[in-house]
Amino acid sequence: MNYRFQNLLGAPYRGGDAVFAGDSPVLLSAVGNRVASTDLGASSSLTLPFESSSNVTRLAVSPSGDFLLAADDNGRALYANLRRRAVLHRVSFKGAPSAVRFSPDGQLIAVAVRKVVQIWRSPGFRKEFFPFHLLRTFPGFAAGVTAFDWSPDSAFLLASCKDLTARLLPVKNGLRGKPFLFLGHRAAVVGVFFATDKKTGRVKGVYTVSKDGAIFTWNLVEGNEDNDTSPPPSPGTPEQGSEQNDAMELDGGSRKRKSLGESGKSDTAPLHLAKWELQEKHFFMQSPAKLTACDYHRELDMVVVGFSNGVFGLYQMPDFVCLHLLSISREKITTAIFNSLGNWLVFGCAKLGQLLVWEWRSESYILKQQGHYFDVNCIAYSPDSQLLATGADDNKVKVWTVSSGFCFITFSEHTNAVTAVHFMANNHSLLSASLDGTIRAWDLFRYRNFRTFTTPSPRQFVSLTADQSGEVICAGTLDSFEIFVWSMKTGRLLDVLSGHEGPVHGLMFSPINAILASSSWDKTVRLWDVFEKQFVLQFLTSTSKD
Repeated sequence: MNYRFQNLLGAPYRGGDAVFAGDSPVLLSAVGNRVASTDLGASSSLTLPFESSSNVTRLAVSPSGDFLLAADDNGRALYANLRRRAVLHRVSFKGAPSAVRFSPDGQLIAVAVRKVVQIWRSPGFRKEFFPFHLLRTFPGFAAGVTAFDWSPDSAFLLASCKDLTARLLPVKNGLRGKPFLFLGHRAAVVGVFFATDKKTGRVKGVYTVSKDGAIFTWNLVEGNEDNDTSPPPSPGTPEQGSEQNDAMELDGGSRKRKSLGESGKSDTAPLHLAKWELQEKHFFMQSPAKLTACDYHRELDMVVVGFSNGVFGLYQMPDFVCLHLLSISREKITTAIFNSLGNWLVFGCAKLGQLLVWEWRSESYILKQQGHYFDVNCIAYSPDSQLLATGADDNKVKVWTVSSGFCFITFSEHTNAVTAVHFMANNHSLLSASLDGTIRAWDLFRYRNFRTFTTPSPRQFVSLTADQSGEVICAGTLDSFEIFVWSMKTGRLLDVLSGHEGPVHGLMFSPINAILASSSWDKTVRLWDVFEKQFVLQFLTSTSKD
């Protein structure tokens, strides 16, 4: 038989990046050493067939949505074709990348490794022996790089850093001069974004966001070339003036700046040599919580931020108007992004395994998925194989749709670990056993607990089953080594079967009669006639003394 991996349930997000595949509604998220793909339009999810050697932390998708670059925490990366779900190339960096991003034209890939920013040529659909080619390297950062943002023409790159600065790097060939530094933050800069003019598409400003909850607005100063063609020196770069002179040339006795394609005018300085001024400082006022995730939508001029206390905010820039300020949990938000249209917000919480997609205009959830917080103890298929139930140490029972991979209901009434789950033959009810001493019956139509089975004195249940007619419920215990039998209709305790000398960890009814088989840690299997209330037979499964 050919066993092929199908899907990974219970873990929509486990940390790292979450990105959209181009303009499509397909959301990609890192789940351990694999990548999960969630189609928000079709309401289905699947796990991509390839896997990395360690946990995937960074994801980047080409603007066309054709290619995926997935890097793990060992510095190994996979370059895959998303449409064919096949790995095309593999590459290793000299460390775990802290940020990865494709350029808007899809020709370049920016990678941050420790204190260095590398610019690689994207392989695309070309067939080459060395598909990845390192074009440029930008050293000089005093600490690790945290985030990137490309200019619309792919000529410049903004890089935020833990050294409290953000840098404007010239990427395209022919651009000389040192990077421009944006200074003034008092904490690590975790986000940096280009702001463009909606009519012309030209870069008009920059937003820098720091970990302490501050956002600075920087404006590009234009129109000063008539009086003085040399821009003022950038803070922290004393040789800026000499580098700028290298970027000018004499043509027919007149002095003019080189055209870079960014502004479309020959008399406009390159962005890294132009004059920038700090216009405004705003603060999110969420102290002592730290800002842990942020994203910016260029067309809507909006910023979304997530904090370590589970609060997120949506702000309209540049006026800093708060549109929404809500809490989704008490744990740290590790990722927050916009979709291409800007109507959906995606939030991920690594500690909870939570992935949310929220439409901010209608204030409604598009997707709300969360895996188990602790270890999964038990699992059961429904009789028609359409549903899957899981129980875990987080006291919760989750029911999943196998075809879509989504959890559609979570039952949290248990007060201790869930140890066994069992579907009734009618496919409309689910049973769960727990160490809290209860057996609960769940209605899968009304999503409620319609019956609870208990014992005269508290017991810890570890096994569970029901007969084919659904009239009798049996559960085995961990502490008293007994089997309890209840009536499903009345909830009344009918009988207690004793005889095992160890925890009863396995129960199953015969499909043709009312014979119950029980297995125990005492190395025996016993057969019981439940309706006749008598012991039938005992098998010794092991005679070893180990």
